[in-house]
Amino acid sequence: MNDQKWMSLLGLANRARKIVSGEELVVKEVRQQKVKLVLLSQDASNNTAKKVTDKCKSYHVPVVTVQDRYILGKAIGKDARVVVAVTDLGFATKLKTLLD
Repeated sequence: MNDQKWMSLLGLANRARKIVSGEELVVKEVRQQKVKLVLLSQDASNNTAKKVTDKCKSYHVPVVTVQDRYILGKAIGKDARVVVAVTDLGFATKLKTLLD
């Protein structure tokens, strides 16, 4: 049931246009300090995972790992997504509590 809650909330954030998906776009938004939370799939490549986590660590952005890219993509109504960033503090806070 908890899976369903965070996926629904992420879908709502997507409809509110408060998320960014894709490695390059996420890294760009993190650099501009617009991101409040990053969701990274466990099946991301080592290179992608290192790039995203290092960038988030240097800009003090929390990173939460989710099961796989298909669940992350399904939550936002797209194909498989490896990394998704939340740009709204309210959505980010609630997602973090649901995923921890």
